[in-house]
Amino acid sequence: MMNDDDSLTTLRDLVRRGASMFNEAELFFGHGTDNALDEALQLVLHALHLDHTLPQSYLDAHLTRDEKMQVLELFQRRIKERLPAAYLTGKSWFSGLEFDVSSDVLVPRSPIAELIGEQFSPWLEASCVNAILDLCSGSGCIAIACAYAFPQAQVDAVDISEAALKIARVNVDKHHLHERVAVIASDLFDQLSPRQYDLIVSNPPYVSSDEYRGLPPEYQHEPEIGLQAGDDGMDIVARILQDAAPFLAPGGIIIVEVGASADLLMARFPDIPFLWLDFEKGGDGVFLLTAEQIRDCRVGGASSQ
Repeated sequence: MMNDDDSLTTLRDLVRRGASMFNEAELFFGHGTDNALDEALQLVLHALHLDHTLPQSYLDAHLTRDEKMQVLELFQRRIKERLPAAYLTGKSWFSGLEFDVSSDVLVPRSPIAELIGEQFSPWLEASCVNAILDLCSGSGCIAIACAYAFPQAQVDAVDISEAALKIARVNVDKHHLHERVAVIASDLFDQLSPRQYDLIVSNPPYVSSDEYRGLPPEYQHEPEIGLQAGDDGMDIVARILQDAAPFLAPGGIIIVEVGASADLLMARFPDIPFLWLDFEKGGDGVFLLTAEQIRDCRVGGASSQ
């Protein structure tokens, strides 16, 4: 337990101390924040039951001794356990929306959020999008954000993990979308009823075995099933490419994130014309294929038709 420090009197003091502690401990940031200062602020606000929208002037408010100790204890857990801040707070944000999270799901952080905010323009006409499939949905953040972006669309959120599906259902209820977002247990397309989607979007597992073993400790608290996917990380993506065609409507598109594994994917499938998307807010390794391109794909030597 860290000793109380009389020099720490305000929220601002605690945020500064937390950032210093986190940098000294060489923590990894990348599960919702990308720096020690933002991470410390997130934990301070959570410990004090304050919203992230509070006015800047409140950072100079004084804390009681009990409040200070609660914050410092949270800092110590972040350092000693190397838990991502989102697992300590049980909350995360994606596409401007709040989601419940636990160690049963990955912490939401995909650059696909930027595409959702733009309604996948110019590749889709928003008014024509009526059916969306989110594969490997986890917390349901992509599916739910898509439901907001396309208010006329029905969205299917699919995952193989029953534990993740429980969290997804909590988030669907949290956003009052149970009439438009269906949470479905399925190993990718295997248990889905025959239908066609205007948009298929996925942030699947894509980490190779070697890369997984070298990840910072924070990742070890996330479900391995949501990260690791075979020797080159492409096992799940290969199945998506092979099986997607019957589920994609004419004129539809498929968007898949593979992160730093983009080169591995292109090496495995050199004949597939992946369109790699650019992001103004950061992020890479997200490809787009049209329905027609998916139907022409040859994966594992067999046509996906």
